[in-house]
Amino acid sequence: MPQTTRSLAAAVVAGLLLTTMAVVPAAAAPGSPHTRPAVPDRTSRTEARRVDSVPTPKLDWYACYGYAECATVALPLDYDKPKGATTEVALLRVKARDQQARIGSLFLNPGGPGGSGTDIALAAPSFLGDDLLDRFDIVGVDPRGVAASTNVRCFPSVKEQTRAYAGLNVAFPWTKAEEKAYLKSAKAVGQACSTTGRPLTSAMSTAEVARDMDVLRRAVGDQKLSYLGFSYGTALGQYYANMFPDRVRAVAVDGVLNPAAWVGQGKARDQLQESRLRSSDAAYRALREILARCAGAGPQACPLAAAGDPVASYDLVAKRLRQKPVVIDDPDAGPFTVSYADFVAASLSALYSPYGWEPIVDSTALLLTLTDPQSASPARLAGARAALGRIAAQAREQRRFDFPYDNGLETMGVDCTDAYHPGKLADWPALSAQEDKRAPYFGRPWSWITALCARDAWTVRDADAWTGPFNRRTAAPVLVVGNYWDPATSYQGAVASARLLPNSRLLSSDSWGHTAYGTSACVTGAIDAYLLRGALPAEGTVCVGDVQPFVGASEPAGRAASDKNALAAAGLPARGAPKRLPPVVAPLPLAGSLTVR
Repeated sequence: MPQTTRSLAAAVVAGLLLTTMAVVPAAAAPGSPHTRPAVPDRTSRTEARRVDSVPTPKLDWYACYGYAECATVALPLDYDKPKGATTEVALLRVKARDQQARIGSLFLNPGGPGGSGTDIALAAPSFLGDDLLDRFDIVGVDPRGVAASTNVRCFPSVKEQTRAYAGLNVAFPWTKAEEKAYLKSAKAVGQACSTTGRPLTSAMSTAEVARDMDVLRRAVGDQKLSYLGFSYGTALGQYYANMFPDRVRAVAVDGVLNPAAWVGQGKARDQLQESRLRSSDAAYRALREILARCAGAGPQACPLAAAGDPVASYDLVAKRLRQKPVVIDDPDAGPFTVSYADFVAASLSALYSPYGWEPIVDSTALLLTLTDPQSASPARLAGARAALGRIAAQAREQRRFDFPYDNGLETMGVDCTDAYHPGKLADWPALSAQEDKRAPYFGRPWSWITALCARDAWTVRDADAWTGPFNRRTAAPVLVVGNYWDPATSYQGAVASARLLPNSRLLSSDSWGHTAYGTSACVTGAIDAYLLRGALPAEGTVCVGDVQPFVGASEPAGRAASDKNALAAAGLPARGAPKRLPPVVAPLPLAGSLTVR
């Protein structure tokens, strides 16, 4: 998406954000009488007819990216018309290292909506456990409309797209002028996707992707589905489990969206999706906990504590930036601005990492000086300006230009098509302000991101979207993984999803960042054991993340790359190579960073 050059928090984009790791006592396997019902719910006749009437595709795999295989397949645009129009869907697999002991295929989804399944599959050797890599073909599918699959495209040219997006080039609108421009652009995007974007926008709901996945499960030769989904990928996993409950071998979901809250039913249809999901509450809770732990750690471990109460310092910086943005005229980077929205978006972005406390306290301390330059010494003020100059230079290096056409925001149509959103776009300023009162700072950004989904803007619907039920009894248990301090998918979402699914097990993790796989041996070992053997963690298990605020060193190697060319250049990691965090795409994320190193 085109971006302005003067704002540090680039607007609305899909950003790669990450996770954390963990070992658990294994409980009964899914086949035991205590965990597996004698008779699971059945796939409905309607859904069975839709997918089973499609002939099993023959996947013409070819070598790609050095150590993977790629394929494309034409699938029905509308499963009610299996012999009608089609859309091309792309797959990538990394074959099991031990083909003789191969269990089957493990499908991955990194989230989004709009994240690339082929990217995360190629990155899998960098973050998945070696036993999984030994015994599963790792398969990633780019959902219809996304990445290497046939792209949704709502504008006939980049020029028209750039003009329509103009008001979206803020982290979220704060001033009245920004709100007006944002509403105008959201309306333009929603209308374009409801007209020019068709017919794909009317056929790219999560239910359609679940139907694609069931056909592709059959195409790779698996009788039942093995699946690991992160973030929005947890919605896809739960949709599949409820649409095809008797076709589940193992479904693990990490960083969980409550699908009933995602869709919205009854009176909730007219609520903001954020009012139902409560991502902003989770982010605010995590932020306050970090600042409280900073105070407890003291100035030696957390320099922000030297300025007084860290909570008060953060609030003071936010108050000053609401009144007046900081403008820095750096001789190297040139003039740039840090606004209140930039500061909040940067904090939210940082919270996705297990090491997010570091950029939060660093940027708060930095801006505490720059928003009150009279109180700082010339040397300290110059150092702060230089630090922000380095940040501006990095931001400019990461700028995205107009070419080629980028449909990242338009893949948001999955949410607009899946869920019920308020009817009037003009109500967003008042509704988002209400959310901000309940969950300060983060209510607005999590609310505004769905503005283009207003029913008077995004008018196209998928007649075959799934709206529930989400309480089907599956052939094998679903493993639901929730992280206490996740700023995007609230821990309560995992609790609610586990309560909905009668044949599920909740695994909790006292860890930081978005999603939990990779944060400790406890979580990682439990998920791996479940996917490999169906072994469930003991009921009530709570893992503890290896990384805790103000304890230990700075961030090590970090997350696995997702760029296919970079992964191909690095080559296939050997068995036993150090693991990284998964490249997870947060649901409805904001970009922006004030990280100071």
